[in-house]
Amino acid sequence: MLLSLNWLREFVPYGGTGEELGDKLTMAGLELDGLSRPYEALRPIVVGHVIACGRHPEADKLSVCRVDVGDEVLDIVCGAPNVAEGQKVAVVKVGVTLPNGLTVKKAKLRGAPSHGMICSEFELGLSEEHNGIMVLDPAAPVGVSLLEQLGLDDEVLDISVTPNRGDCLSVLGFAREVSALTGLPLGIPPLGRVGRVGRGSGQLDFGGIENFESGAPAAKSIELQVLDPELCPLYLARIIEGASTRRSPDWLRFRLQGVGLRSLSNLVDVTNYILMELGQPLHAFDLDQIRGGRVLVRGADPGERLVTLDGQERELLPSDITIRDAEGAICLGGVMGGLNSEITAQSTGVFLESAVFHPSHIRRTARRLSLNSEASYRFERGVDQSGAEFALNRAAVLMAGVSGASIRPGVLRDEARPFKAPLISLRKARAEALLGVPLDASFCETTLKALGCELRPGASAAASGAAAGALPGDSPSGPCDAEAAWDVKPPSWRSDLTREADLVEEVARVYGVDRIPAVLPAISRSLDRAAGGESLFDFLSRVKHWGRGAGLHEAVAYSFVSHRDLDQLGVAGGPDSGRISIMNPLSDELNVLRTHLAPGLLQTLRNNLAQGAASVRIFEVASVFLADATSETTAREIPHLGIILHGNRFERGWPQPEGDLDYLDLKGIVEHFAQAFALPEPVFSQSAMDASLPWLAPCVDIVCNGVRLGLAGRVKARLADPFHARKAVWLAEIDLAAARELHRGVRPRFCPLPVFPPVRRDITFITPISLQAGAISEAILALRVPILSSVRLIDCFEPENKAERKLTFRLTFRHAQRTLKDSEADRQRDHIAQSLETQLGIKV
Repeated sequence: MLLSLNWLREFVPYGGTGEELGDKLTMAGLELDGLSRPYEALRPIVVGHVIACGRHPEADKLSVCRVDVGDEVLDIVCGAPNVAEGQKVAVVKVGVTLPNGLTVKKAKLRGAPSHGMICSEFELGLSEEHNGIMVLDPAAPVGVSLLEQLGLDDEVLDISVTPNRGDCLSVLGFAREVSALTGLPLGIPPLGRVGRVGRGSGQLDFGGIENFESGAPAAKSIELQVLDPELCPLYLARIIEGASTRRSPDWLRFRLQGVGLRSLSNLVDVTNYILMELGQPLHAFDLDQIRGGRVLVRGADPGERLVTLDGQERELLPSDITIRDAEGAICLGGVMGGLNSEITAQSTGVFLESAVFHPSHIRRTARRLSLNSEASYRFERGVDQSGAEFALNRAAVLMAGVSGASIRPGVLRDEARPFKAPLISLRKARAEALLGVPLDASFCETTLKALGCELRPGASAAASGAAAGALPGDSPSGPCDAEAAWDVKPPSWRSDLTREADLVEEVARVYGVDRIPAVLPAISRSLDRAAGGESLFDFLSRVKHWGRGAGLHEAVAYSFVSHRDLDQLGVAGGPDSGRISIMNPLSDELNVLRTHLAPGLLQTLRNNLAQGAASVRIFEVASVFLADATSETTAREIPHLGIILHGNRFERGWPQPEGDLDYLDLKGIVEHFAQAFALPEPVFSQSAMDASLPWLAPCVDIVCNGVRLGLAGRVKARLADPFHARKAVWLAEIDLAAARELHRGVRPRFCPLPVFPPVRRDITFITPISLQAGAISEAILALRVPILSSVRLIDCFEPENKAERKLTFRLTFRHAQRTLKDSEADRQRDHIAQSLETQLGIKV
């Protein structure tokens, strides 16, 4: 938002600099992005008086002028056809640089000396017109700066306005802020009175609207009706007749130019002036182009088309707001007017609109059609419904004043939903608890009143304590019973004030956020709360810490994926699939909440491979989402752990044998996870869900203590190929909600540390390929050898052309009371070998 400091001072007598004001607004939440002086180059240019003007003796198209510039009289040769004796003109002295970069020097033109330059508006950068010099007000004093004479904006602030502060998208909105922050009085210039036009001409005062009203009531010419109050709570209009469409006066053109708007014509410029001044978007229709004497407001017809002011034909939807006459749409409400009702040079009658449209409808229409205008920008953030009529009347007076028109009596009005301010309870104690500083009750009252709020003693404040949230240590009756409390009605222009915390924020802004000391809050935790166990957040934090410690890199992906991603993996679709589609997605690539982590992990894999990564070990801790009609939010959120492996087992340069990551690496990581969180030893078995999880082949179930914890397997090559994977991709996904429940069931118990050394023996079994290594481990443990402390598979060898393999297990023996002898360990090893030969029929 560009804010002219001169324009602001018409509303509030602020005497500081732009930098000082920017600092004050920044601390109040309205950040200063930049400060410019758009007309600074005109400061050395002065007002001159042409005291003599004659034709050049050697050139018919040149004039030799004597110009008084206050401190001297200059001879200037001028080629403009409209220069004449007695004029007040803009003079550039020798050595001064124009806005276009040209520096004026002494010169001789056809033998006549010239000691300066008389400028046109084009040369001054004020407009595109260069048909003659700029002629100033005859009352302009000689020698003063042109910048001062024209009343041009000295400083313009570029302020970043947050989306909730639509009230600050106008000069009036910032004037309210400055008044509240500084205590300066706020005053709106009288209706029809515009700012300073020039040093010598004072102010233009058009007076009240009654000075321009004449003719039959407006309601006799146009019938107005809002057919859908949801789209348009308020629609107002006035009829203006006998207007002359011409160039706007200088003060209006230069004021708009200073805040970045291009001057079009006097009628259109007035609507832009009021938009920037009061924040109310207006639209001017050519009255003669409204057919049938009717104006209707409703949604568009399906497939309806409208050519907008930019000359583009737009196909409309029923959610688009249209302004219509008896034959069809003439405007895309709140976004852009229609070409069929445009104000042209021949227009003499104006139907002037001031309305309030539903913000979300305007936002959707503007985004879909890529039509972002100053009007839509404000309607999206909410406009002041109570101020719409004031803006309409002010615009009508200015329009009549600059065009010589008259105004038909009466305002056309359809207000289906009048504005009703919410009643918000504010407790001083609550404000102090949120801000952490003591507050004076009178300061709170003064601040809120300065912001336009209405206050009365809080009869309902105590009752609202439960709804607003109890304070730490509050008694059932609350501390507010003995403290100040108010019932507050926010002003109509502050649609962002809806709850007690919003009012506390306003008090904090005026108090000064920089004055609130930085103090670490006291954190108290009762034994009862500690006994409640570890929170989900803490558990997930520990899982992330484990993943990083296990040598994996953490990835963070969007919760959104595309239906195409899920379909590509073969995830079931349809109404019973559990997918939750996004109603208004950012793009087609992010139109559904993920039901598995696999799509995001594969995208992360592709990004890493595209950057040349030879080995990828990635994990992600995030939620998946499933549709659940029984949930309050209609969605069930389940935390998952995803792991994906690809590429070399060891980084290049390490003295390790070459090889690629495989299933055993993935299985080992899952087993390490189970061990780190004291889960029962996981069992891995071929999954019966291959059909429902078709992206893994094989698909292995991970089961702990009878609870299905997740799945693991290799991503099918045809599915991995689009992600640039040229080697096997191994993926595991674990349900952390189920893992947490198992973890919470673990009861720590103390075991003394072993003090006697172990004895280890390796044993190799020759087994059929169909026999699982887990079955051998279980059989060894089932023998319940007293001194056997652990069994671990350490090697697997599969000879070529044989349907067998050799599995080597390491047996660790240890006695709790003494050191074992080698003979004892050998005897137990032989016992285990003989028992497995008998039970499983395998050879040692």
